[in-house]
Amino acid sequence: MNKRVTVPDVIASKGKRKLTMLTAYDFPTARWVDQSGMDMVLVGDSLAMVVLGHEDTLSVGMAEMIHHTKAVSRAVERALVVGDMPFLSYQASIEQAVLNAGRFLKEGRAQAVKLEGGARVLPQVSAIVAAGIPVQGHLGLTPQSAAQFGGFKVQGKTAEAAKILIEDAQELAAAGCFSIVLEAIPAPIAARITEAVPVPTIGIGAGRDCDGQVLVIHDVLGLFDRFVPKFVKQYAHLGTNIQEALTRYREEVANGVFPGPEHTFNFDVKEAEKL
Repeated sequence: MNKRVTVPDVIASKGKRKLTMLTAYDFPTARWVDQSGMDMVLVGDSLAMVVLGHEDTLSVGMAEMIHHTKAVSRAVERALVVGDMPFLSYQASIEQAVLNAGRFLKEGRAQAVKLEGGARVLPQVSAIVAAGIPVQGHLGLTPQSAAQFGGFKVQGKTAEAAKILIEDAQELAAAGCFSIVLEAIPAPIAARITEAVPVPTIGIGAGRDCDGQVLVIHDVLGLFDRFVPKFVKQYAHLGTNIQEALTRYREEVANGVFPGPEHTFNFDVKEAEKL
């Protein structure tokens, strides 16, 4: 549990054990995730939706991502921290992609970055890897491209689309990606991709045959109530518990129940007489 998870550890797990990955966006949450024994912590651009209240992931930028990655990295002692490169932080140019990826390691203290896309981002992936920065790929439903897909929809549902995904995965691996996230892909296709690449696949809505799984922590804990994706299993419903606790606090303050004597500091009687 105390050994730091490294990129070579992740690669070596292929075919040997399932990898575990979860998102985190702040110091206390990252501590909980790390202490649970998770292999990887993703500081996902999903923070735009579940933390900052945006409707999609497009509105978050490098400033927010670096800010949250710093907080997570301060907390994590064991897991591999992966910083999610936000929209337009790598698409415009190779130079921009390398510089922004480097910021995640230099400023954010992450150990790797993740970016979305297949063949169209291969030059960026190759350049970032050449700069000594580990890269995790992301195929299938890539939220930053949701507008092109017509929304958050399952990808790879036809033979032609599935072939493209398989080829993209192979090319990402060849370009140097140490692992590839597969999101919202039919399970049989994700299984084919997993067999076709030498690096681990991390599924999110891609079935159990992937080499690992990742979810958004707010979904897992029941802290995000706008919608629950089909592929999410809620292991708790903390949002309800929090709402109940805050309502009780408000009621006790309003009714004069809190603070009680046990929450109050007394004043010495002799000192009081001096007043």
